[in-house]
This record gives sequence, C-alpha cells and structure tokens, in this order.
Amino acid sequence: MRDDSPPDAAPAASGPSLVLTVRKTVDRSLELACVALVLGAVAVACLQVVMRYVFRSGLPWPEEVATWVFAWAVLLGMAVATGRDAHISIDVVLRMLPPRGQAVLGFCNRAVVAASSVVLLVHGWDYVQRAIAASPALQLPMKYFFLAVPVGAAFNLFFLFWPDGRRGFLYGAGVVLAGVLAYLAIRSGAGMIYGHAGAPMVLVGVGVIGIILGVPVAFAMSFGAFAAFASANPILLVTISQNMGASLNSFTLLAIPFFVLAAAVMNAGGITPRLVELAMMLVGHLRGGLAQANVVTNTMLAGVSGSSTADASTIAKLLVPEMARRGYGRPFAAALTAAGSTLANLIPPSLGLIIYAALASVSVGALFVATIIPGLMVAGALMLMVYILSRRRGYGGDLPKTSGAERLRALFLAIPALILPVIIVGGVRFGVFTATEAGAIALIYALFCGAFLYRKLTPRNLAEAIREAVFDTVVIVVIIAAAAPFAWVLAFEQVPQKIAASLAVLVERPWLLMLAVNLFLLFVGLFMEMIAALVILVPILVPLIVLAGFDPISFGIVIVMNLVIGALTPPLGVLIFTTARAGGANQTETFRAVLPFLAVMVAVLLIVAFVPAPTQMLLRWLGP
Repeated sequence: MRDDSPPDAAPAASGPSLVLTVRKTVDRSLELACVALVLGAVAVACLQVVMRYVFRSGLPWPEEVATWVFAWAVLLGMAVATGRDAHISIDVVLRMLPPRGQAVLGFCNRAVVAASSVVLLVHGWDYVQRAIAASPALQLPMKYFFLAVPVGAAFNLFFLFWPDGRRGFLYGAGVVLAGVLAYLAIRSGAGMIYGHAGAPMVLVGVGVIGIILGVPVAFAMSFGAFAAFASANPILLVTISQNMGASLNSFTLLAIPFFVLAAAVMNAGGITPRLVELAMMLVGHLRGGLAQANVVTNTMLAGVSGSSTADASTIAKLLVPEMARRGYGRPFAAALTAAGSTLANLIPPSLGLIIYAALASVSVGALFVATIIPGLMVAGALMLMVYILSRRRGYGGDLPKTSGAERLRALFLAIPALILPVIIVGGVRFGVFTATEAGAIALIYALFCGAFLYRKLTPRNLAEAIREAVFDTVVIVVIIAAAAPFAWVLAFEQVPQKIAASLAVLVERPWLLMLAVNLFLLFVGLFMEMIAALVILVPILVPLIVLAGFDPISFGIVIVMNLVIGALTPPLGVLIFTTARAGGANQTETFRAVLPFLAVMVAVLLIVAFVPAPTQMLLRWLGP
C-alpha cells in the first residue's frame, strides 16, 4: 500500500518513543518469526530429500510440517506487510489525484483493509471453533492450522490502528472504525440491496474496482468474496477464511519462497557480476555490444531468479549507467533492460509459471520444460531488434573481442550458476524431486556457491537477503491465498460454466477463441499486475481453453507471456517504472523506447499461441 495519508495528530511528546518502540518490537518479532518459519520449512523439505535418496526411506510428516509453518509465516507476514504499507497494489488512480484526494482515497483503502481483516478475524475464529478434523500425518487438530487466519487478521488491525510516526491513534481509530462500520453495513444491508442473486456481479465489481482504486490486491479480493456472500447463509462466510487457509496447505506453493530465497542468496553471493562479465565477453564486441550483453545477462539471470522485478532492478543499476556512458540513450537502455527482465518469467524457475501451475493444477515440471524454447525465442527476438536498432543508430561494438581463453575463464567462473537451471528442470522433469524440493535444493546450492565458490556471502548480507526474500514471498503468496475464496465463489456460482456457455461459438472456432483471449489478456495487462491477473483469470479461462481443445501447459506460457508484456505498457508498466527509476531515465521516453521490443515480443507471443510446436518439442524429447 502506498503511504498517502497526512500525518495525524502525533502521539504526545512524552510518549512517542514508547509508542513507536511497541510497534517496532511487534513488527520485528513477527518478521523474525516469519523468517524462522520459512527457514524451518526449507530444512524440513531438504530432510525429506535426504531421507528419500540417501537413506531410501521417506518420512510421512515433512510435507505436512512444511505447509503448516509456511501458512503461519504467510499470514503473520501479511500483518507485517500491512504495517509497512507494502502489499501489492495498483496506484494509477491514486497518482492522478491531488494531495487532498490522495489522502481521502488512502483513508478509504485502509478502511477496506480493516473491513477485510474484520471478516477474517470474526469468521476465521468461527471456523476455528467449528473445525474438528485432524491432520493426516501428525494427527494434530486442523483448527491450529486455520488459527493462523484470525491471528494474522488481528495483527493487521493492530498495525492499522497503532501509530507509526506519520499517523497517530486518532487516524488509526478512524480507519478501524470505518472498517467495522463497512463490515456491519454490508452484513446487514446486502440482502435488501442486491441479495444472493447478484453475488457474481458484486464479487467481480467490488474486487476489480477495489484493485483499480488502489486497495491492496489481496484485501480487495477477500472483501469482494465477503460482499458476494454477505446476504447468504452465515455459514457460507466461514468459507472465506477456510479457503484462504486451505489454499496455503499446498506443498507446491512452497516452491515460491524456496526459489526466491535461492535467487536472493545467489545475488548476495556475487553471482550477478559473474554473469554480466561472461555476457560482455561473449557478445560485447558485436554491434550494439553492451545492449546485446544486457539481453544475454537477463537470459542467464532468469535461470536463477524467477522474478522479473528483481532482475529489472538489479540489471538496471549495473548496466544502464554503463550503457549511457558509452553513448546509448538512457531511455533505450532502461527500455531494453525492462524488456529483457520479462525473461525471468519465461525461463524456469519462473514464479509466474509456478503460480499458474498451482492455480490450474498442472505439472510444474512440464511447464518448466515447455517454456524453455519460447523463452529463448523471446531472447533471440530482442537481440535481433537490438542489432537492427544498432545499425540504424550507429551503435558499434563496445568492447574489444576477447580471446577464447578469456571466455573459457569467464565461463568457468559462471558455471556454478549456469548449471542450476539444468539441475532444477532436469530433476523436476525426471522425478528426482518435486518442484518444491528443487527449490529447497537450489537454496542449499546457492548457499554453497556464495560461501565457498564465490566467497562473497557474509553473515550480514546473507541475513539481509533472507529477510528481503521472505518479505517478497509473503506479499506474493498472500494474494494467492486471498484469491482462493474469490475463485471459490466464482465456482460456486458457476461463473466459468456460464462464460463457457456464452462463448460456445468461439469454443467451436478455437483459433478465434485464442485470438480473443490474447487480446483480452493484453488489455488486462495494461491495468493489472501479473499475479493478481493470474489468480482472478486462471479459474475462468483454463476451463474454456481446455474445452476448445488447447493444451493447458501451452496456455500457461501464453497467459504468462501476455501478462509480462503488460508490465511494459502504460499506465501500470511496473518494469518500465523500475528500470527508469533505477537507471535515471525519463519514464515517458522509456515507454516510447520500449515500443520496438514490444513489437517483437508480441510477434513471438502469436507464434507460441497459434503454433504449439515450440512448447511441445522438448516435452516430446524428454518423455511424457
């Protein structure tokens, strides 16, 4: 959430330090708990791999323990993100308003967060009291698993209420009170205003409008689910917290924090400079050498990171200033870096593909294999466009051609990083380990490389990398958790089936359906962040695509490609904003400079969407 509220009457001078110390203590304690829980999940996952492949005896409980501690980490971390105004949100409308309007809208958005937290607290606690099942392996009461939902919601309300140095008790009390009143008003008035028949429209309307107005995505969707069911039988309201908690009871989702942690540790351990050095030695002498090296670096780093935003920020800081010094326009350099950073979601391990796999119930390993060729096609298309623009603008080679021995030396130093994607994809595809276990192994491997091979990893930068990675994980996964009740309401109201019926004509013409879906996704990408779009659209679109005869594996690549292209287009354009800010480029000029790269990316997208051979080739070679 963006901080746009005016300072409230601050706590009295006699007590501000104590008040802020209390808040800071709660914040740091919850953060420490989240980090410890996530690291505990990593340790348990690694234990299972060791027991299975070293001692030939798998244990029955590690997956269950890992998902329990992960769920608690996410829901406690949700409160930390609320306290830091760090949840993923779209602030396009907010930025268009004058300061006074920003303050009013910011207050209203926080009130929606408070109302959603009240829903999770009240009905989450209700579900905890009703839960009677026990966990399969450890036979622990499941109510202790679902208790994480109301506890996280209670800490949410604490951070919304407690002063933070900018907003005082009066402002916080107003936010929480407004949230409670909004909850009560909808709970009592929904039946008279729209009734249960209007649930689907209310769900989508409240959720989407909330996201557009800047409500954090997770809370906009959970509040939309509440508004949709507010007029129904009260027992249905417990399904909001039940679905939110149950969605985290997934061993597959643990792949996200593991890969994020692995990427953070490898970056802290000195991997990125090695990849940049190798890229420059390989292509730096070609026409547009540094620009070509930019694309090659993004391609190699994509196999380590999985996060486009992280790659965009890292590479922009390293290469945009150097490209500007050698005569490239800063907007061009920033635009190329943004376009290249999309490869992090097109080459495994991709967070977008992992999220799609979890939502669509398809194989992560198959997605990883299928996306390799499309990802390399995008990289090749970007390098071709760099060559064309370099010839037109007179960019030559930036570095002298290096000898074979120098290249081999750079390759040798980068090999530990370059073989990681091979280990991940090969291990997952051939059943050596699951995608989640691959993430845990990648983290252990990253620790080994950073500490013993590159020797750049210190206790201080390791701790900082882990802290940031855990926090990044929380703000991603909490959206997936909040999307579960949203998707459940859609399924309960048979929205996908109704859409499929209305599009029966297009289903009978698969090519026309695919064209319409691509145009729709490109439009959605203009306004909606990738993760939010995935969790809302996958439950709706995948049944349609399967009904039309398309492969859901190939469609996963298509939908992710569409949405990462959206991260390069205004008004949202998160990757453009990231690289322009990190590289010191004008944002408007950067948006203009990215147009040629957008053109070739859309061309590759259409090939992947309508010619399935690129995505199916490696799958056929590597077996079923």
